[in-house]
Amino acid sequence: MRLKITHTTEYRYDDPVQYSLQRLRLCPLDGPGQKVLSWNIAVDGATVEAGFNDQFGNHTHLVSTEGNSHSVHIVASGEIETEDRAGVFGPHQGYVPLWLYLRETPLTKPGKLTRELVRSLTGDNELAKMHDLMGKLNAQIAYEPGTTGTETTAEQALEAGRGVCQDHAHAFIAAARSMSLPARYVSGYLLMDDRVEQVATHAWAEVHLPGLGWVGFDAANKHCPDARYVRIATGLSYPDAAPVSGMRIGIAGEDLTVKLVVEQTQSQSQSQS
Repeated sequence: MRLKITHTTEYRYDDPVQYSLQRLRLCPLDGPGQKVLSWNIAVDGATVEAGFNDQFGNHTHLVSTEGNSHSVHIVASGEIETEDRAGVFGPHQGYVPLWLYLRETPLTKPGKLTRELVRSLTGDNELAKMHDLMGKLNAQIAYEPGTTGTETTAEQALEAGRGVCQDHAHAFIAAARSMSLPARYVSGYLLMDDRVEQVATHAWAEVHLPGLGWVGFDAANKHCPDARYVRIATGLSYPDAAPVSGMRIGIAGEDLTVKLVVEQTQSQSQSQS
């Protein structure tokens, strides 16, 4: 499948920003299940200071503003060719040792509800239990945008019984790690069945299983990632893989607008009709 993506992020400030520094993780990479055909990041209102691969292998840019900037406009766009691997990403690679993905983070620290969830899992093996976990989280955390924030923990989302894909991913990771299974957070894009315009990127979890390596589970949709998914970045939890994050100096008010279009290219669509 060939997917065309246009991801626009715009920050507007009501007063000049004295200084800001933002980290962009907006570059999909070639890897199992996806091939980057073209990709470009355009930044207006800020200066690109550096580009590098971080400790998790995410291609990252640092952009800064200084002086009288009232807005920053970022557009990431391109085409990706994907294939369905039934959620299997494969063997672990990169700088970070596998055991690091057992580490708790503030957002994925397991609590009473997480431990109860783990005890309820059924299955003949770890893969079957992860599928059961995906289904139970889909049922226990209703998808309701606007009910949680970027600082909501896995345990808080389970207690509230509602959240977004970030919360499903954190709860999945917390449960998997409490079972001594390495788990990581994945940010990316998803081709929706009913629309091409979206207001946010997507997120899911991956667990490292014996004999398979990394396997993805999207509890928000009760589905393992297939050809509709494009991965951008990974990490221990959301802060490590956030598409855009940073800091600023000054008291200016901020207004953030995100526009995202994910669509199957016309040529590919016609070939399948």
